[in-house]
Amino acid sequence: MTDSVKSRPAAGGRGAPRTRIVVIGSSTGGPQALQTVITGLPAHFPCPVVVVQHMPAGFTNALAGRLHGVSRVNVKEAQDGELLEPGCVYIAPGSYHLRILHESGVRRIALSDEPPVGNHRPAVNVMYDSVAPLGRDVVAVILTGMGSDGREGMRKIKENGGYCIAQDEATCVVYGMPKSVVDAGLADEICPLPKIAGAIQAAVRR
Repeated sequence: MTDSVKSRPAAGGRGAPRTRIVVIGSSTGGPQALQTVITGLPAHFPCPVVVVQHMPAGFTNALAGRLHGVSRVNVKEAQDGELLEPGCVYIAPGSYHLRILHESGVRRIALSDEPPVGNHRPAVNVMYDSVAPLGRDVVAVILTGMGSDGREGMRKIKENGGYCIAQDEATCVVYGMPKSVVDAGLADEICPLPKIAGAIQAAVRR
């Protein structure tokens, strides 16, 4: 858990209904890429951000703490049942799938230890699938990583009107996950890593 809470937009204690949500998937090279993206977000960022990074149990809490210490937004390891708040980044804990539930205008986190999907737990596809019904409210980002986790979930997001940002080949440690999305024709933008935070901010205002 993080030690301090930065100021964030008020949400009336009811999560972040009727606001956009940013979802980010990453794997190999992801921790450094996430640092570049998350530190580029401003204080009072108006949306929650949910991250699935392929990482084993015991490491994601340390990652969240490190990112929190260098970012203007709050960063924490996600907890089961937690309401999503704007201006906060939630990182899926290692060895747990993360879904976003949306009920009665409130969005909350649901964690599970169901079997791996595509050899991953957490899996990006599981998170993406859970937000696809939110349609145009979704800004989905796919960062550096091996394999194709996230492609099929991104397809569902796009079918429902969501927006997709993929990291470009030149700035990826491994151009696998973004390539699978780009090759499938699902990317609205293909951005170098230093420009992704700005692209996210523009996308949530669209």
